[in-house]
Amino acid sequence: MLLSQLPEDVLYHILSCLDYKSLCRLSQVCKRIYYFVNRDVVWRKIAKEFLNTGITRNGTDIYPHIPLKERVKVAQNWCDGVCKKTIPLKWKTKLLPWLQLDRDTLFLSQAADIGAYHQHQVTGRLHRSPYEIYSGHKGDVCRFVLTDSHLISGGSDGKILVHSRKSDMSMELSGHNQEVNCLDSKDGLIISGSRDRTARIWTLTSTSSYTRHIIPMYDRVWSVAISPTLSSFVTGTACCENLSPLRIWDVERSECVCSLGSQFRRGAGVLDMVFESPFQLFTCGYDTYIRLWDLRLNPRKCVMEWEEPHDSALYCIQTDGNHMIASGSSYYGVVRFWDKRHTECLQFFQLSSDPVSSPVYCLRFSSSHLYAALATSLHSMDFRQNHIHIR
Repeated sequence: MLLSQLPEDVLYHILSCLDYKSLCRLSQVCKRIYYFVNRDVVWRKIAKEFLNTGITRNGTDIYPHIPLKERVKVAQNWCDGVCKKTIPLKWKTKLLPWLQLDRDTLFLSQAADIGAYHQHQVTGRLHRSPYEIYSGHKGDVCRFVLTDSHLISGGSDGKILVHSRKSDMSMELSGHNQEVNCLDSKDGLIISGSRDRTARIWTLTSTSSYTRHIIPMYDRVWSVAISPTLSSFVTGTACCENLSPLRIWDVERSECVCSLGSQFRRGAGVLDMVFESPFQLFTCGYDTYIRLWDLRLNPRKCVMEWEEPHDSALYCIQTDGNHMIASGSSYYGVVRFWDKRHTECLQFFQLSSDPVSSPVYCLRFSSSHLYAALATSLHSMDFRQNHIHIR
């Protein structure tokens, strides 16, 4: 019996024992085998072991519209650091920009405005002019987040603006008396943190919004993240007082549930944090470490940590939901890739030139591109290069 004549379930079992190189060679045998091997179900097990293929730890596929075989090919370049670097946007005044990426649209804050830029589907290039601009702040935009229906921004004017993504409607939330350094939003819940040493819980409805609770933090709030369960949120502060910079709060009661970590040095503020699951939280900040906290275990100790080798503060992080972490450092536009299964840095990129040093204020990535926002430019890294030959 020929291989191509075997029942499909038997073929699947056989192919599950092959690595990606063997699968590629096998696909060259005949047309029937080629089309069978190219199915996503054949590549799913392999894709879960690679970096940034869109298959998360719990098996969710983030990019179902892209064939898995193509994503595995690109994942080799992420691992090996093979990419094409470009600078699609530059500006003269030094800013503190922020980014969000929604499929083929990049949102970039510049001073008081947020521009929405299309990414060309074939070339991957970013259009130089935004197709839409969100404005309204009297000062610079400090942070903004995206939901399916809204773009929500916090500014140095202490205001929070809620823009509809489906119409020209917007509303203003007033309460903070200093800049809104951070915010997060999920399912009508908004959490904001400010330099005024408070965190606020807001409820957003289809027609209005209002403050539910004001929480005194006794320190400047640099970062917040809402748990996927919506029952709690985490705040990261400047660590300038005798309080833990990481605290978990109950949304309904507005009470501190617990503090994370111990013996943080003074000034070791937490600048960014990401929930990867209801019980897994990644944090980074001025003390040069990325930390993974398992909220089911002892809150006083993280379960893993990765140290920035050049002793630089870490301004931002993002994960692929599986094995990869990308971080942005405080000097020379340094972006690093980390494999969670190892403690050493996997790849290193310096985006700014030697005479000009800038932090990476924010980074976001898709299956093929990474965008990094520096003080005077937006950098793009395209990993769809012909490095590994998969036919």
